[in-house]
Amino acid sequence: MLDFWARTSGTWMNVATVLVGSGLGLLLRHHLPLAMQQIITQALGLLTLVIGFAMSRSLFEVEAGLIDGVILGLLALVIGGLLGEWWRIEQKLMAIGDIIKAQVKGGGRFTEGFVAASLLFCIGPMTILGSLNNGLVGDNTLLTLKSVMDGLASIALTGSYGIGVGFSAITVLLIQGGLSLLAGGLSAVIADPATNPFVMLTTGIGGMMIIGLGLGLLEVAKIRVASFLPALVLGPLVVAIARWLS
Repeated sequence: MLDFWARTSGTWMNVATVLVGSGLGLLLRHHLPLAMQQIITQALGLLTLVIGFAMSRSLFEVEAGLIDGVILGLLALVIGGLLGEWWRIEQKLMAIGDIIKAQVKGGGRFTEGFVAASLLFCIGPMTILGSLNNGLVGDNTLLTLKSVMDGLASIALTGSYGIGVGFSAITVLLIQGGLSLLAGGLSAVIADPATNPFVMLTTGIGGMMIIGLGLGLLEVAKIRVASFLPALVLGPLVVAIARWLS
C-alpha cells in the first residue's frame, strides 16, 4: 500500500513550481516592456492551442460501440456546457477569485488570472494520466514534466494577470491531489489509463476546453471555458451509454 507522500509527490512538486514561476513572473513583470509581456502571453496562447489540438485528437481514437468518439465528445460538451451555464459555474469561480482577491488585497486582473491558470493547470491529459499513475503505482514522471511546463506557464501568465496566477496552486493541490488519492480506488477499473476509452474521451473533451483557453489568451474569442467543466464528468457517462446501446 503506497503512503500519502508516494501517491501525491507529483502534486506537491507541481504546487511548488507554480508558486516559484509566479514569483519569477512578478519580478520580471516590472522589468519588461508591455510589448514583451504581450509577446510572452501570445507564445503561451499558441502553445496552449497546440496542446489542445493534440489532446482533442484522442476523440478520433475512442472505441465506444457504433457512435463516433467525436460525436460523443460533442454531446458531452454541449450538455455539460448547458449544465454549467445553468449552475453558473463561471460566475461562481469568478466570485471565488474575487473573494481571494479581497482577502489578499490583490489588484488588476487577479480574478481572471486565478481562473485562467486554474483551468489551464487542471485540465489536460497530464493532469488525469499523471495523477492516476502517481496514485496507482507511485510514478510521478508525468506530473514532474507537467510541473516544469506549469512553472514556465506561470511566469508568462503572471506577467499578464498578476499574483492571481499564484493562487491557482490551491486549485492544483485540491484537484490533482484529490485525483491521485482517489486513484487507488480506481485501480480495479482502470487497467491502462492511456488506452482506456473513458479516459481518452475525457482527455479529448479537455482538449477542446484547452483550445478555448488558448483563444482567450490570444484575445481571439472570450469563451466561458469553466461552464464546460461538467462535460469532463459526463464524458465517461456517454461512453458507457454508447457501449450499452451497441
